[in-house]
Amino acid sequence: MKIATYNVNGIRGRLDILLRWLKDDRPDVVCIQELKTIEFPSKEIEHAGYGAVWQGQKSWNGVAILARGREPLLTRKGLPGDPDDTHSRYIEAAVDGVLIGCLYLPNGNPAPGTKFDYKLRWFGRLHDYAAELLELDIPVVLAGDYNVMPTDLDAYKPERWKDDALFRPEVRRAYADLVAQGWTDAVRNLHPDERIYTFWKYWRNSFERNAGLRIDHFLLSPTAAPWLRSASVRRKPRGWEHTSDHAPVMIELDVPATDADLIVLCAEG
Repeated sequence: MKIATYNVNGIRGRLDILLRWLKDDRPDVVCIQELKTIEFPSKEIEHAGYGAVWQGQKSWNGVAILARGREPLLTRKGLPGDPDDTHSRYIEAAVDGVLIGCLYLPNGNPAPGTKFDYKLRWFGRLHDYAAELLELDIPVVLAGDYNVMPTDLDAYKPERWKDDALFRPEVRRAYADLVAQGWTDAVRNLHPDERIYTFWKYWRNSFERNAGLRIDHFLLSPTAAPWLRSASVRRKPRGWEHTSDHAPVMIELDVPATDADLIVLCAEG
């Protein structure tokens, strides 16, 4: 199973980029962030061969899960823990026996400030819910734009980011605490010492100079981690005209035959 995460930075304005990449790479599952719209292009996505579940938001945020040749089985919209949080940042579905959580963690800038406080609260809620998922003892993949550079290796010239909300020690510690629950950072697990980036700013030829950040991550539960076979950044779409400032990231899992209905029942129960 090929699972990808892609912050499209506006699905309406970059739908042609997304469809072109889907045709090229043919991922089985895609977690999408920053839809920036309530009106999801379901007909175009269906025509490309994908079923989808989504949670949109006008002008901001928005997440979706696509599955090639099938409909994802929706299990959750929204991260639990704060009924007053109306941001569309988390959606979850079962696909072929794997529970997929697609997330878009808050940016948090400027820091310190109210936006940074919200980011830390959201991280705390993710931490608590992730622990609940681990208790289910099922294959889970938490994929998306975490807006976190976990280590110095994940940033071009990390000294320039020390006061940024994506790199502050509180955020890096929150990510480390999340992983310490028992999750596997898929990209770093297979590429422990490489400088791998998933995001490049639009300015100063950042992509051409490879002056990037690694902020899009896959966390695998202990049941799913042994299935990991590959992890790579699909850099090609980042070089296309009018593209997102993120590149798709994709992992490949050797998933054995599993009762998908059991996964759904566990996730909902």
